[in-house]
Amino acid sequence: MLLVDDQPLLRLGFRMILSTQPDLEVVGEAGDGAQAVTMAAALQPDVVLMDVRMPVADGIEATRRIVGSGSAARILVLTTFDLDEYVWAALRAGASGFLLKDVQPAELVGAIRSVAEGDAVVAPRVTRRLIDAFAGHLPDPAAGPSPADLLLERLTGREREVLVEVARGRSNLEVAEALSLSETTVKTHVGRLLMKLGLRDRVQVVVFAYEAGVVRRGEP
Repeated sequence: MLLVDDQPLLRLGFRMILSTQPDLEVVGEAGDGAQAVTMAAALQPDVVLMDVRMPVADGIEATRRIVGSGSAARILVLTTFDLDEYVWAALRAGASGFLLKDVQPAELVGAIRSVAEGDAVVAPRVTRRLIDAFAGHLPDPAAGPSPADLLLERLTGREREVLVEVARGRSNLEVAEALSLSETTVKTHVGRLLMKLGLRDRVQVVVFAYEAGVVRRGEP
C-alpha cells in the first residue's frame, strides 16, 4: 500500500494502524500528488490511500493520472472534506472508494481489504449527500431517452433493483437483506450489471446511477 498525505503526522498514524495487520504492508509514502504518481509507477502498490487537498497536484489529479496510466493500483480516497464536488470528482477520476477521515480504524482496514480484493467502497453518508447535491442536475424524463436509458433497458427487473440499492451505497449483504436474496446471488447480479453496462466496479455503478437519474432526492 502507498500512503499519500501532505501531513507526516497523519501518514504516521495510518502506518501505525496498518502495521498491526499481518496482511497489509505499507510500501511507501508520498507527500503530494505528483510524488504519488511517480511512486505508484515505481512501487506498483495494490492500493493507494489518497488524500485530496495536497500541494503540487491534488488527490483528484493524482488519481486521474494513476488510473489513466493503466496502473493496476486501486485508489481509496480518504479526506477530511466531505464536499460533494470532491466526492464526485474522485469517483469520476477512477477512485475505487471514498471515505472520510473520521472513519473508525476497523472500518478503514476493512475498506482497504475490500478495495484490494476488487470491490469498491462508498460511505453511505457520502452517497446520501451526492443524491441531494446532484438532484437538480439529473436528467429530465420529458427530454426523451438518453444513452443511459438505452443501457438500462438491457437490465432485468431484478438487476435494476440491485442497481438502485448499490447506488444508495449499500453493501452486498445489505442489498441481500433488502431484497430477500442470498449474498451470493447479489454478487452475481452485480457482476452482470458491470458486464451489461460496461462498467469497471461498484463505484462506476454509483456514478452511472446518479447520471442516469436512477436515484433521486428524498428516496431512502
